[in-house]
Amino acid sequence: MSVLPVIVYPPSPTGGRRVRIDGQILGLAYNVRDIAEFLRRAGLDDIDETDIETSTLIDWRGGGPDVWHAP
Repeated sequence: MSVLPVIVYPPSPTGGRRVRIDGQILGLAYNVRDIAEFLRRAGLDDIDETDIETSTLIDWRGGGPDVWHAP
């Protein structure tokens, strides 16, 4: 199985961060659990919240896994 590019965009002013996998927007995440669920639905069953926080496969834009509110 190939690893798909995962991009987590900066927090929006209204809340949440868009999550894109392999060019497709999967939705808004409001925490790391939401991202884990999006990845599970995309077929990455063996990833958990800890993996998401430390993974080099995720491109965190506008802040890392601890940033969920717009400045």
